[in-house]
Amino acid sequence: MDPAIFHSVAAQMMSGADAIDLNDEHIPVRRTSAQRLRTVAFTIDGHSYTAIEQNPDKPSRWGQLARQGHQVVQFKDNHSNRFIAVSVDGKVKEYGS
Repeated sequence: MDPAIFHSVAAQMMSGADAIDLNDEHIPVRRTSAQRLRTVAFTIDGHSYTAIEQNPDKPSRWGQLARQGHQVVQFKDNHSNRFIAVSVDGKVKEYGS
C-alpha cells in the first residue's frame, strides 16, 4: 500500500470531479445506488482496491467525523473484501499500523 497514491485518490475523489487520474489512467467516480456515496475502483501493481466515501449516517467514529464535515474515505482491498486504510482530510492511516 502506497499512502501517497491513496491520498491522491481520496483528494481527487472528494474534490467533486467526475473522474480521477491515476498512473495515466482516467477512472470514473461512481455513486452507490442507495446512499449516493462516491466510489472509485482502481488497481495498483495488480491489486484491486475500492475507495468509498464514508457514510455520515453510520454510528462509527468515521461516520461521526463525516457528519462534522471532515472528508473521510475508506479503502477496501477487493481480494480480501476488507477495509485496509482510511483517509481523513488527506491524512492516510493504514489499519493495523
